[in-house]
Amino acid sequence: QVQLVESGGGLVQPGGSLRLSCAASGFIFSLYEMRWYRQAPGKERELVAYISRTGVSRNYADSVKGRFTISRDNGKNTMFLQMNSLEPEDTAMYYCNAVHVGLGASSWGQGTKVIVSS
Repeated sequence: QVQLVESGGGLVQPGGSLRLSCAASGFIFSLYEMRWYRQAPGKERELVAYISRTGVSRNYADSVKGRFTISRDNGKNTMFLQMNSLEPEDTAMYYCNAVHVGLGASSWGQGTKVIVSS
C-alpha cells in the first residue's frame, strides 16, 4: 500500500525557515519522481518543486527559486523541502506527490500546513 506522510509544517514568522519531510512506504521510492505542491486558501494547487529519481535533476517554481531546496534520501525513503526566507505568500497546505512515469501511477500525501505570519 503506497503511503506518503508529510510533516514539518507549522507557524513561522516572515523571514524564518522550515523543513518539510515526506516519508514514503509501500513502494520502491527510488523508482519514483517526486514533487512538492502547495495549495493556498481559495487558490488552485501549484507545483513548488520537482526532483528526479536520483536527485540529480531539480526544478523550482519561480516564486520559490533561491529560497527553497528540494532533496531526497533514497536510502531512507524520504523527501525534503528546505524553506528559507519564508514570506506570507508561502502560507499554504503543502503536499508531496510520487509519480512512476512508466506505470502512470501517482500518489499523494495528506498534506502539512505552513503558516507564515507575524
